[in-house]
Amino acid sequence: MNKLIVLTGPTAVGKSKLSIELAKSIGGEIISADSMQVYKYMDIGTDKIKPEEMGGVPHHLIDFLEPTEDFNVVLFQKYVKEAMEGIYHRGHIPILVGGTGFYIQAILYDIDFTQTDADMTYRHGLEQIAQVKGPEVLHQRLELVDPESAAAIPAGNVKRVIRALEYYEKTGHKISDHNKEQHEKTSPYDFRYFVLTDHREILYERIEKRVDKMIEEGLENECKKLMTMGIEPQMTSMQGLGYREMIGYLSGEYDLERAIYLIKRNTRHFAKRQLTWFRREKDVIWVDKSEYNRDDAQVLEAILDKI
Repeated sequence: MNKLIVLTGPTAVGKSKLSIELAKSIGGEIISADSMQVYKYMDIGTDKIKPEEMGGVPHHLIDFLEPTEDFNVVLFQKYVKEAMEGIYHRGHIPILVGGTGFYIQAILYDIDFTQTDADMTYRHGLEQIAQVKGPEVLHQRLELVDPESAAAIPAGNVKRVIRALEYYEKTGHKISDHNKEQHEKTSPYDFRYFVLTDHREILYERIEKRVDKMIEEGLENECKKLMTMGIEPQMTSMQGLGYREMIGYLSGEYDLERAIYLIKRNTRHFAKRQLTWFRREKDVIWVDKSEYNRDDAQVLEAILDKI
């Protein structure tokens, strides 16, 4: 059975730095489980690791898609499997690092996303409704056919609401039942699934500092540049935290102060949702940094012990 390490946790908890030391210790290569770091030219808002910070450790699924391209869990699964094949071939261990829980689950339990139908007409129709009548209308429709999914997916996450409606339309089954079924699958890997965490107030403080740093480093100019490249606000790449709020400011909806406030608030909410997701997952090993004096060397030692 192939070995696989997962290192995840809420945004700004400090996964990147730790993952490099971990990779060096066990002969690992890092695969990013981040839905935004795949995009080129989007470095500041995604807090993308720079080549000089990688410590010579190979990183995969970073900086390889154009911001005009779509990215989703099906593509993620495909690219990760390809990367893992190469890593195993080189005799190394893949380390999946990032905070997108759904993406991690897709790899860990090899979830089947086979589409029953390649016809996109229904999906485009729903996208149209969301644009004209607003996301709430679709969410109400989902409540009628699949209340469990509607409770788990916020109305604002239009992509996932549409996917759930589309699944129901094409199969006659609820996506929540499908997900439950998939979740009960056993993993094809010999894995360790680590969730790095810390006290909430420390986490929120780190988020505030990170956002301030992004502003200082030029997030505004990065967004302006993307807009001049013809990147539209509705594209997948522009749905990322920091980008959608900054675009609101650049479009004249509110001032810069408000944009910064929204980025910080929405990132805190995101971290909270991430933790909720990881608490629901099975087989996770929680690693609370406060128990190790927030000393990376001690945290690494604890992780290595459990590996």
